[in-house]
Amino acid sequence: MPVPEAQYLSPIWRDDLFKGRVVFVTGGAGTICSMQTRALVRLGADACIIGRNVEKTEAAAKDIATVRPGAKVIGIGGCDVRKVESLKEAAEQCAKELGGLDFVIAGAAGNFIVSMEGMSSNAFKAVMDIDVLGTFNTIKATMPFLLKSSDARIMYVSATFHYTGMPMQGHVAAAKASVDSLMASVALEYGPRGVTSNVIAPGAIADTEGAARLISTDEASLKHHSKSIPTGRLGTVKDIADATVYLFSSAGSHVNGHVLVVDGGAWRRQGGVSMGGDDLKYPDFLLPDGVEPKVKL
Repeated sequence: MPVPEAQYLSPIWRDDLFKGRVVFVTGGAGTICSMQTRALVRLGADACIIGRNVEKTEAAAKDIATVRPGAKVIGIGGCDVRKVESLKEAAEQCAKELGGLDFVIAGAAGNFIVSMEGMSSNAFKAVMDIDVLGTFNTIKATMPFLLKSSDARIMYVSATFHYTGMPMQGHVAAAKASVDSLMASVALEYGPRGVTSNVIAPGAIADTEGAARLISTDEASLKHHSKSIPTGRLGTVKDIADATVYLFSSAGSHVNGHVLVVDGGAWRRQGGVSMGGDDLKYPDFLLPDGVEPKVKL
């Protein structure tokens, strides 16, 4: 079912803003990345979205293509970002079928709730492999094509956990810190060759799996969390899509090596104090039943 445009794109952007551009998106069938792609396609771009699930990826591509008559959107499923050869084949297919590659969104990611004490080495490695190795592989696979573009941009979807630390997200915080670092290296190494490299760091985004896991699906808990955000609300997929349009537009052409946080200022208050509702307080939810916090004098 088509998504109403007002849910993923502000009306301020010019039609055909990205006419003739091609965007390559890992994790492109996901809630956030699919809306980023949808906005770019609506404004004239063609797209290639990558995912592990064949059926989901192909279905998302067909749906995204409906936002603009004549849009070309390829869905390549069965692609594992942890395997660089898989990504290289996808990038080659994208360039061959769509005529090139101008923009990249590295959005494939993994996440689950687990404490440091309860996390295994394999669990930690799984997130690092998808987020960090997957991002590196995306850079390696797409950069040869980006270097041929007259207006090359690469963007990474990160997070804000590593700015302050976040309980139950030690693995993700480590991974996203690495993604931010890769972004900076690409900005320095490839900026002189015409490729800009930036990060978008979303906060809690309404109606996403991430918000449901980290906050709650309970209305009272979501309201409680929203009050802790300086702007007074959760983010939306449109907030992230609009930020993406800005960075890929000519208005963002001199933005390079930057982390654009889109969270209403929430990261200034986050960490242990911002998770859950009134019934989930830091550090109580981290302690075994009956155990009191140790107070050092």
